[in-house]
Amino acid sequence: MAKVTFSQDLCKGCGLCVGACPKHLIVIARDKINKKGHSPAEITDQSACIGCAFCATMCPDCVITVEK
Repeated sequence: MAKVTFSQDLCKGCGLCVGACPKHLIVIARDKINKKGHSPAEITDQSACIGCAFCATMCPDCVITVEK
């Protein structure tokens, strides 16, 4: 099982990772605001992640880590 983590305080909520996820597991949080004032991305179902790392590849700020 893969583990995806986000550096929540560095995420600017651009949404590129949301569009890159083939399983549609990443969303922009609607109830959280980080230190920069943005709504960060988060994963909805960690156990369904296939570890493809498309999200991490698309992230312009390198805030996503995928561990297999």
